Amino acid sequence: MAEIDKLVKKLHPLERKVLKVLPKYKNLEEIKEHSELKEVEIMRALQWLQNKDVLKIKKDTETKIVLGKNGEKYIKEGLPEKRLLEILDKEKSMELNDLFKKLERNEVNIAIGLLRSKGAIEINKANKKTILRITNTGKTLLKKETLEENFLKNKFPLSNKNLTPQERYAYGALKKRKDIVKEKESITVNAEISETGKKLLKKDLKEDYVDELTPEMLKKGSWKNKKFRAYDIEAQVPFKEYGKKHFQNQVIEYIKKIWLELGFKEMQGSLVQSAFWDMDALFVPQDHPARELQDTFYVEGKAKIDKKIMEKIKQVHEKGTEKSKGWDYNWSEKEAEKLLLRTHNTVLSARTIAKLKKEDLPQKFFSVGRVFRNEVLDWKHLFEFYQVEGIVVSENVNFRHLLGYLKEFYKKMGYDKVRIRPAYFPYTEPSAEVEVYDENRKQWIELGGSGIFRPEVTKPLLGFECPVLAWGLGLERIIVPYFNMKDLREINKNDLEQLKKIKRFME
Repeated sequence: MAEIDKLVKKLHPLERKVLKVLPKYKNLEEIKEHSELKEVEIMRALQWLQNKDVLKIKKDTETKIVLGKNGEKYIKEGLPEKRLLEILDKEKSMELNDLFKKLERNEVNIAIGLLRSKGAIEINKANKKTILRITNTGKTLLKKETLEENFLKNKFPLSNKNLTPQERYAYGALKKRKDIVKEKESITVNAEISETGKKLLKKDLKEDYVDELTPEMLKKGSWKNKKFRAYDIEAQVPFKEYGKKHFQNQVIEYIKKIWLELGFKEMQGSLVQSAFWDMDALFVPQDHPARELQDTFYVEGKAKIDKKIMEKIKQVHEKGTEKSKGWDYNWSEKEAEKLLLRTHNTVLSARTIAKLKKEDLPQKFFSVGRVFRNEVLDWKHLFEFYQVEGIVVSENVNFRHLLGYLKEFYKKMGYDKVRIRPAYFPYTEPSAEVEVYDENRKQWIELGGSGIFRPEVTKPLLGFECPVLAWGLGLERIIVPYFNMKDLREINKNDLEQLKKIKRFME
């Protein structure tokens, strides 16, 4: 009995009030009537008692017929078709516009349709007026009670199970009309007392327990004579969704932490850049397909570019360096001044390199930011996505250092299998694509490009030749296997249920 005594001390005031009317009243409506509690309070108390194994809640669901707003009105005033017949029988005939003064317009329209189909009224037009008269059939109908009128005499809510054929016909006819009758699921709740509950009901539940310790009790010392309800630390409570950052932002913060711990500094810059910094400074020729409107989002405006750096880039495009011939064409300043949404974060690398001096080296930089491509949206392509950019500027680095940085990054992102294969990019030589092995799909997936900047990029920007390791990696493709996504578009759909249930990154 010691367990029952402990249970008594844990009971909430709502549980005590419900138990006082049990087991005599087990139905929700009966409990509501005799406990003076609201339905929501009773359901809460019943759920708590069920969690304590005091009782078991039984719910029976039944579809019942209930009255709509018009149904309640017609029970008091009568159906519109019967009221219209009564008016015509009294007045012998009536002009349509005068009827609208006695009945609502929509009621008149419905009633006319029903009565004409039964031959209960006739309609004549004279002198641009519409005159309605009751017929002999109408007078006969006026004296009879219709099936619909008889149906509305029932006590509602009404069970849908045991309707007579006449009632079912009347219900079907009324259901077609606006808001007279409708179906509604009715839930009956009953409480079945358990063995624990039977033992509990033998106890004195009238004894008052204080639910809350107040400042007033502490001031007056009245708490000393009170019995306090025990905290029920074993009670089952509903899970509450906790606030958390969007999973993509969690990933971005995690990636930034990786590079910062490796000694990198963060680069930042505007989403709108000039074609000069986005393309020309990276030795992308002005007739390259990527510059076309179908690949790039251009915006209105014109960029101002430093003439000194512009001249250096022009020279390398037209004539190259001591070791190359350039692109051998007439470079256009007008083309370079165009504004666009940055197509890669490598534009930040170019701007950063241009600010460095020889005595500043070595230096390491990274960025995680949005880029834009005029792509067709599908399961593996987005027109707005995040790119993880990085550069290492030092006279003492080589391609093996690049491999080391990339493998270390992907290892921290949860990929053990990383491989680098040869590729081509206009601004790096050698160039390489990074691939990781997706264990779910059992295949290698391309995640980004990398390489060592060509002298045509570094010399005009730095003023001297120096190895610069560089990479640009797609963030979205890195994370979809972790979140078991099959479609890149799932990342940005902002489905609340998805955001609530999705696991935290790298937990």
